[in-house]
Amino acid sequence: MSNLVKRQSRQLKKRRPFGLFLVIVAWSLIMGWLFASATSVYSAAPTSEIGTVDVVSAQYKLGQELYIENCAKCHIAIPPQALPTQTWKNLLEDSQHYGVQLKPLVDPSRILVWRYLANFSRSQLKDEETPYRLDKSRFFKALHPKIDLPRPIQISSCVSCHPSAEEFNFRRLSAKWENSN
Repeated sequence: MSNLVKRQSRQLKKRRPFGLFLVIVAWSLIMGWLFASATSVYSAAPTSEIGTVDVVSAQYKLGQELYIENCAKCHIAIPPQALPTQTWKNLLEDSQHYGVQLKPLVDPSRILVWRYLANFSRSQLKDEETPYRLDKSRFFKALHPKIDLPRPIQISSCVSCHPSAEEFNFRRLSAKWENSN
């Protein structure tokens, strides 16, 4: 009988590590899922409600609002992603804006707008010429692959494909583009 007890004891010892392993894996999966759902930026708002190209965190929200407020007075405010950081820097520093004299932004508004634009725009290549028109921007071209864009590209023509562009929503597309592959 002692052999039977020893054999059962060995089987129980073999099962303990496997059972402990299953408990640890289950615990890890549950905690990972809870952590991911608690920290997900995208779970806060569905894509259709985000509007802009990127989700803007609270630290850049005021800069985005100031950018839209100042630029959308005269034309549709384009997303920072369409032009490189250097273009935005030059535009903020120059009061001559495409042939129009502008009242320049002053600090702290200028700093907030710059932080927003610098964070959401892209860097340009070392030997790349700084583009000042959308049709010269490789980023704009990359965001619009296989699209026959009108010549010349004008900011007002954005609405033809992005009907909510005036509300700074470039995710919503016209029916023609929404259903295209």
